[in-house]
Amino acid sequence: MYSSHIFALSVAVAFLLSTVNAFAGISSVPLISKQGTSLNIFGKAFSDAFANEDVGEKQNAGLTGGPRTNENVSVNGKAVSAVVGQKVSVVAAAARVKIPYNCRNGDCGTCTVKMNNRKVKACQATIPAGNCRIETI
Repeated sequence: MYSSHIFALSVAVAFLLSTVNAFAGISSVPLISKQGTSLNIFGKAFSDAFANEDVGEKQNAGLTGGPRTNENVSVNGKAVSAVVGQKVSVVAAAARVKIPYNCRNGDCGTCTVKMNNRKVKACQATIPAGNCRIETI
């Protein structure tokens, strides 16, 4: 009985292997058509609808002249260059001045510093256009 099961199994495997084309030679017929897709609804009415137009010379997509910088910024007496509107916390970190933070939302007041002799929260305040002197408390 055991040998009849093995024989039946070997016949089934031999049949499956003989019908599989995995070992067949590679066909010379290309599988991908080289023709483009055409809707044929409108004929050639829209054949050039998406053709590139002459848009002129390529321009730089960045800011013209770069960002507005403020060279009159000092953090604890250390002169730094900063972008106008940049957060005080980022400028202080770039100057390697440690400011303690807890919430970074302006709720707790842990990051309070003096900017031009006024107390501000470093996580909320931004660099102005004129003179800016930042001191940690």
